[in-house]
Amino acid sequence: MIIIMNMNATDSDVDAVVTRVDKLGLRTHLSRGEERTIIGVIGDERQLDKGAISRMHGVDRVVPVLRPFKLASRDFHPEDSKIAINGHEFGSEKVIVMAGPCSVESMEQVLETAYAVKEAGAHMLRGGAFKPRTSPYSFQGMGEEGLKILAKAREATGLYVVTEVMAPDQVDLICEYADMLQIGTRNMQNYALLNAVGKTNKPVLLKRGMMSTIEELLMSAEYIMSNGNHKVVLCERGIRTFEKYTRNTLDINAVPVLKELTHLPVVVDPSHATGKWTLVKAASKAAVAAGADGLIIEVHPNPAEAVSDGEQSLKPHRFAELMTEVRAVAQAVGRTI
Repeated sequence: MIIIMNMNATDSDVDAVVTRVDKLGLRTHLSRGEERTIIGVIGDERQLDKGAISRMHGVDRVVPVLRPFKLASRDFHPEDSKIAINGHEFGSEKVIVMAGPCSVESMEQVLETAYAVKEAGAHMLRGGAFKPRTSPYSFQGMGEEGLKILAKAREATGLYVVTEVMAPDQVDLICEYADMLQIGTRNMQNYALLNAVGKTNKPVLLKRGMMSTIEELLMSAEYIMSNGNHKVVLCERGIRTFEKYTRNTLDINAVPVLKELTHLPVVVDPSHATGKWTLVKAASKAAVAAGADGLIIEVHPNPAEAVSDGEQSLKPHRFAELMTEVRAVAQAVGRTI
């Protein structure tokens, strides 16, 4: 449930309500808006006397939250959350662009890509040091050596790093090198991993499972947030359908739907959604037009020789062209890049 304080409620009024709820062993989450404060209540609400709470000084009304996701719900937090990394904010007017190779292959490859995407206007560097692959015989990533390369690229270019974590026992290691932890589509419902990243203070990029519903995505975000980490950015990366002309099907509807349901920022991965570099530009523009707060795009200096996902990777000059066109779309819908 949520407890909505009236416009004239004082800090003492809010503290009194929070204290009363806390004494029952329930947790509270405060959302202070420009006009009202909302107190979210988490736990077994049956022991809470809703009538008594509604009569407390400063309380406007008590409203049940019927959705299974609470902390991620816009009911709990009506205003958009803004998650800052290196001066850039997911969820603000600016559309944040993360770009880089699918897999870290060498220092030269990462540095060449990092300098190119920064010059084109990207805000963060993406790259996989640990790679979950369909085949056990495919390249699995460089591991810690790949993380060190990403960290050196950050030092050289100033681009902060987002990279994937695949297992709970990798979390501490990756936190030493990365600025944002990515949960991939295959691990969206790896609850042990969600709990582990929820105990960190690192921003988390949570990708939608390829066969998961929007509600299942939000429930996975709830796992992270229930452990104390509210720095969650959601990512629509395409879902599996019967269509064969693209790698996945970009659920562009998910962007405005998520914007209605949650206060968390929403980004789109047009590379995995389409699986073809020729389609990435169009999907990127559609995502920004639909209200996405960011894009994560695969870029490689020589896609033909990439050890993974070369078919969907843009060459640097094509990424620069994409940024020019996406910037125009962002401007048209009142955003910046």
